[in-house]
Amino acid sequence: MIDAATCLGFGLLLTAGSGWLGQWLGLPVDLLFYAGLILFPCAALMTFTGRQPTPGNALVLLIILGNLGWVAASLGVLMMSFITPTVPGYGFVILQAIAVGMLAVIEHRMLGASNQMASA
Repeated sequence: MIDAATCLGFGLLLTAGSGWLGQWLGLPVDLLFYAGLILFPCAALMTFTGRQPTPGNALVLLIILGNLGWVAASLGVLMMSFITPTVPGYGFVILQAIAVGMLAVIEHRMLGASNQMASA
């Protein structure tokens, strides 16, 4: 549910603030806006999964893989020669990638612990 809340909040930030964020961060406004839009269905999936008494392994793995894909795409943006982030832009992309990566690790550990308890 924490992942869902962060997706929703970050989606709102990126879609509503894409104009001023783009100028401040040196990132394409369209990239920020559409990245924000992508987060709304992700938040819905995470909310659906998180509200289940026992979330299915496949859905949790899908969320983990989605988070890892987000991290890879975020770092990939920094490697594109036609995108020239500002110093705050580099920090913004790197810090949010680290945060999303940490969520993926936590979710993976919780999934492992849940599976161990279920098999015990």
